[in-house]
Amino acid sequence: MRMILAVGLLVGQVLCAVALAQDDGPWSGKVTLGYLATSGNSDNANVNAGFALGYDRERWHHKLDATAIGATTNNQTTAEAYSLGYEAQYDFSEFNYVFGLVDWNKDKFSGYDQQISEAIGYGRRVLNNERHVLNLELGAGARQSDLRNGISQNEGVIRGGLDYAWKLSETAKFTQDLTVESGADNTYLESVTALRARILADIALVASYTIKQNSDVPLGSEKTDTFTALSLEYAF
Repeated sequence: MRMILAVGLLVGQVLCAVALAQDDGPWSGKVTLGYLATSGNSDNANVNAGFALGYDRERWHHKLDATAIGATTNNQTTAEAYSLGYEAQYDFSEFNYVFGLVDWNKDKFSGYDQQISEAIGYGRRVLNNERHVLNLELGAGARQSDLRNGISQNEGVIRGGLDYAWKLSETAKFTQDLTVESGADNTYLESVTALRARILADIALVASYTIKQNSDVPLGSEKTDTFTALSLEYAF
């Protein structure tokens, strides 16, 4: 029930953002929502929802995104994860920029109750044409982590990021996002691979595969979580 309420609140926030975006040229974004239910020998339900909201004005670029993932099997929750992130970029040339960001991750079934990280750094637009876009980022910052065993960690981190998009055709696009944060206590990796196919106007079908990995987790916890999702996406 908590998962369903969270998704409902998320979609409500998105609808407000969509209404605002349609009134102002600098705004852009997307909304995704997926649901799969099966019944028979076992009852399964999977929900994933998310949104991204961008604001671009001259040299400044802002992006806010959030996701919620949940799954149940025979009325037992088997996956529940949330994330929220904000990044600001300032261009000092056509291909170079500086950035600052804040990320929050919460996963009920990982070794970490929640992780918050802040970083600043340098970004480079290696490719930026009609078919391919590739951005690389390198920065430093701090991370605060709460483990499931009650221990808290505060550490400095080095952060690397990759953002790649390949326009396969007028209606299809492949994307790959990769983030690595390394500190003295833990290295966190997140990879999101997605394939989008537009099916109607601004609506697309999206298949995605997400990997979240921590190098050091409490005893009895898995280091790696994976999520496979099929969703509908509305872009504006």
